[in-house]
Amino acid sequence: MLAEELFLHYPFLSNPWLVALGLNAILLGAAFPLLKKMLIPAGIFHAWILGVIVWGCLGWRGYVVVLFYFLVGSGITRVGMAEKEALGIAEKRSGARGPENVWGSALTAALCALATLVPSPISVELLWLGYTASFSTKLSDTCASEIGKVYGKRTFLITTLQPVAPGTEGAVSLEGTLAGIAASAAIALVGWAVGFVSPIGVLICMIAAFIATNLESVIGATLQTRFPWLTNEIVNIINTTIGAIAAILLALAINP
Repeated sequence: MLAEELFLHYPFLSNPWLVALGLNAILLGAAFPLLKKMLIPAGIFHAWILGVIVWGCLGWRGYVVVLFYFLVGSGITRVGMAEKEALGIAEKRSGARGPENVWGSALTAALCALATLVPSPISVELLWLGYTASFSTKLSDTCASEIGKVYGKRTFLITTLQPVAPGTEGAVSLEGTLAGIAASAAIALVGWAVGFVSPIGVLICMIAAFIATNLESVIGATLQTRFPWLTNEIVNIINTTIGAIAAILLALAINP
């Protein structure tokens, strides 16, 4: 009854896109003092666009997932920042994200969200899974990289298993790998909590993230240094796309 009365007096509340526009403007405005430490001004604007897309397509549930990714991912990036900057392996701008970082991390998720609005051979439930798995993959990659740089005792190149310096493209460590697995589980559980994935979907997201994150390391070790256009942001798009597709294929294999 309360919801019906609200929609009667404030009809714009029944339009998710109007809610998305207003809510994101209010939230980003209120959180601006904090956000300017995490995002450059252009990054804040593009994060607003992403937030509008996510809320407009997926509502509050999709928004909770992306918000969890952003807060945890930004926090993990700043772990050991002074040490990483001293070694020259820290993210540029002390971890403050720009537009390229926003879409490198979330383009795949945004496409999954938009695909729920149009006729598709892929069910909405599978698109929800792909959406969650893409963020599970990216958070896994972020945590594995950032924790590995700071706490990795021994770092190896994934293709040769030869010891390399922390921060080397394609480098992996036990500590970073475990952190990545934990991160993928955490955001997959958020997806389960909001009803986007089933309990088996949590495991699927973790497996897909593990596959994609390791393939991303292989790409970093073999291709990224050879092709200037293959930037970290492009690799992130490839990485999250692999994660989303892997999750959808795994789900179809289990329930054809």
